[in-house]
Amino acid sequence: MSDSLKVLILNGSPRRNGNTSIAIREMEHVFAQSGVEAETVQIGQLNIRGCIACGGCYGKGKCVFEDIVNEIAPKFEAADGLVVASPVYYASANATLIACLDRLFYSTHFDKTMKVGASVVCARRGGCSATFDELNKYFTISNMPVASSAYWNSIHGTAMGEAEMDEEGKQVMRTLARNMVFLMKSIALGKEQFGLPQKEIRVSTNFIR
Repeated sequence: MSDSLKVLILNGSPRRNGNTSIAIREMEHVFAQSGVEAETVQIGQLNIRGCIACGGCYGKGKCVFEDIVNEIAPKFEAADGLVVASPVYYASANATLIACLDRLFYSTHFDKTMKVGASVVCARRGGCSATFDELNKYFTISNMPVASSAYWNSIHGTAMGEAEMDEEGKQVMRTLARNMVFLMKSIALGKEQFGLPQKEIRVSTNFIR
């Protein structure tokens, strides 16, 4: 592995330095200690429209809407791992983040196989598990292994900075980052020795006769 491993982190919170950022910082420290290059992009405060299923990206090679999605697409392509972090709104992720992910994953046609994915969620109390499951679906449709921790990847807090008191949540984030580093290193070595898994020609079926 001659090149440094890279991780792209998308912070879906509209609050800079909020509780979601606390979870991300725990991971950033581990990545830095492990020699992994991590870049965090805060998107929760941006104006990102949703996908309109126009299919224009197949002709243009990028989304037809020129905004942050097209800016982070090459960062995603160059990354060995992707962390997606969100506060919980009505047992779901921030709508801005979902709009970004829908367009990012759909409009980028590069092979995402074996890029490691990890989702991180933050809530006052409930809805973490539902949001965690929602975000993981972007990885599991893209041949991306999902990094796990010693507990579901959640941290808790309401007031700004309150997540600092969630010692278990912060430990979960550090463990997640270490596991992610291990997976990325193992996959990099595996690709050198064995290459990527064999792919079949895509079979796409629907339920209309």
